[in-house]
Amino acid sequence: MILAYDSSFAAEQKTYIGSKNCAPCHEDQYNSFIKHSKKANSWNSVAIMKPKLKEHELQKCYECHTTGYNKGGFKSIESTPDLADVGCETCHGPGSEHAETQDPQSITRKPAVETCTACHSSERIQDFKFKPLIFSGAH
Repeated sequence: MILAYDSSFAAEQKTYIGSKNCAPCHEDQYNSFIKHSKKANSWNSVAIMKPKLKEHELQKCYECHTTGYNKGGFKSIESTPDLADVGCETCHGPGSEHAETQDPQSITRKPAVETCTACHSSERIQDFKFKPLIFSGAH
């Protein structure tokens, strides 16, 4: 029996690899992100609130305070610690193929505003009183 390899299936199987894996090729952007972006330490907010929240409430936090939650990325702090903060792949998509091929077409180079507003929504602005700094502090 011969199995045919479908390359479109592989493209659909991009996985999250964590921001540290972006650093070797994107050192300046990575260092700036780590130094200046609150997103790079977003797990701290979850850790502070975790003892006070029920599991379903925590899962809502994970949607915006981790990388790739419910999309094949963050699962738990124990099993996927490299995805526990908001990282490069939150905006640019899963990085496995890009890291392997270095093809600029295999990653979202310029995220759409809709990517940002998934978390920086009017509802969350009202609930948490934060100022949406879309496109700031990243790189």
